[in-house]
Amino acid sequence: MFTTLLAVVVALALGHLAQPLAAAVRQFGWFGQWLRWIDGRFPGDGFWRGRYGIVLALVPPLLLVGLFQLALDGTVFGLPSIVFGIVVLFYAWGPRDLDADVDAIVQTDDPVTRHAAAARLWPAGEAVSLSGSSLVGAVFRSAKRRWFGVLFWFLVLGPVGALLYRLAAIAAEGDGNHLLPAGTLSGARGLLKLLDWPVAQLMTLAMALVGNFDAVFTAWRENGGASFALDAGFLAAAARACVRIELAEEASEETESGVQIGGAMVAVAPELPELQDAMSLAWRVLLVWTAVMALFVVAGWVS
Repeated sequence: MFTTLLAVVVALALGHLAQPLAAAVRQFGWFGQWLRWIDGRFPGDGFWRGRYGIVLALVPPLLLVGLFQLALDGTVFGLPSIVFGIVVLFYAWGPRDLDADVDAIVQTDDPVTRHAAAARLWPAGEAVSLSGSSLVGAVFRSAKRRWFGVLFWFLVLGPVGALLYRLAAIAAEGDGNHLLPAGTLSGARGLLKLLDWPVAQLMTLAMALVGNFDAVFTAWRENGGASFALDAGFLAAAARACVRIELAEEASEETESGVQIGGAMVAVAPELPELQDAMSLAWRVLLVWTAVMALFVVAGWVS
């Protein structure tokens, strides 16, 4: 657990303080070439073009990382294993900086530029919307894809888990997913839903703890969160409900305090308030996850 906590802190710090390094390192063009190579080797109907064909693409790189992970385990007081975990988590994190993408939307007034900036929060090929509720859902989908999914599976399986999640996301939603056979793409999307489900549940739980519990719980229950269907739509619904309550409370406070303009008290609302509040909420959820990991580390040291 200490390795995970240290890796998360380093990955976050490097991602913010060394963004050019992160952009240079987090390149997955090799995986797209690997997918195209496999597709060229299996042109006819067969396992590759079926629902489970994505296994052929994922097993070799994951097996390589897994063997390396096992080889380093327990050597030199665990230091090589810690370094390897940090490297893999940093590589699988993102790949884009979520804060930077949200700031790019907020800081521009040009509709075309804002639309182009918002498109970075949506999977390739999906329609982009600048409505407040859509942006809230996009922020949490991006946070799940860039932060929490990688982090959860790193916690469960170590470096191989982080890479598994990133490669599954690329195969299911990457820019080149249209090049995959229909059956293989369907399987990749099914795998990603399976990997996402526990992540979305834990994100929603943390959101209820740092936000409005009643609003989050009601939205979670009404949007299928209590079922075992592999649909994480309840996460966006819960986020929208929580942000809506928080903005209503903030508006009430601003009305009471406001700003003195021409002898009148005027409330000043920020640009795209839903987007900014959603980003703040995502950070609070991440802080809860990090705090829980820190508690496990302390409990391990005490015991």
